[in-house]
Amino acid sequence: MHIISIDSSTAIASIALTSDETIVAEALFSANKTLSARLIPEIERMLAAAGLTINAIDLFTCAVGPGSFTGVRAGVATIQGLALATGKPCVGFSTLALVAMNFPLASLPVCPLLDARKNEVYAALYDCSAPLPAPLMAECVMGPEAFLDQLLATTEGPVIFAGDGALRYRQVITDRMGAQARFPSPFHHAGHAANGALLALNAYRTSATLTPEQLLPVYLRPSEAEYAKIDQQKSPQQNNFYPK
Repeated sequence: MHIISIDSSTAIASIALTSDETIVAEALFSANKTLSARLIPEIERMLAAAGLTINAIDLFTCAVGPGSFTGVRAGVATIQGLALATGKPCVGFSTLALVAMNFPLASLPVCPLLDARKNEVYAALYDCSAPLPAPLMAECVMGPEAFLDQLLATTEGPVIFAGDGALRYRQVITDRMGAQARFPSPFHHAGHAANGALLALNAYRTSATLTPEQLLPVYLRPSEAEYAKIDQQKSPQQNNFYPK
């Protein structure tokens, strides 16, 4: 089974072409302002190098968040378009689970933390003792201190922290967790689209695929535009200041 997988939800984007559980090609690059324009050309380059056409792809998958609103939308829209054009199914996977996939068969629980800005993190906790991660704490968004307090209340023993949020708030984590906090090498903090293909393959085998219309982003909190709209709705109307 050939799979195209995209993760464009964080600062480091990745695209992978896999065949069953084998990586055919994978690329990692900075998710800058040209991200949307780069996804399709990268996919075309991988297909050409492998001697495949887009119609040879059996399954399309991408990270649906949480993460960068712009990046998540770009990945979802690309996968929706490819799946719609080819009539093939698609699958969405969690960005947090993707980071946890860097630690298969780990004896310690893994806590992916992604920088959500506004002094918050996207966070979850996984049991990674099997090849695929199993959630121990649901995905959430909150301040790092508040999340670590919840983690300490429910977890005993060391925890592996990974992701760009773990890098940004490493000192906060160390201050709160002490010797319980474990940090991997630098290259284990970014998600890899090839691991997303493994998550998608498992979803396919368990009949959990989606149509393009069913593939939706997972944001966990309102976007900046939605925050602005909420603020406008809370603001007094002009008529409240100037009587008719």
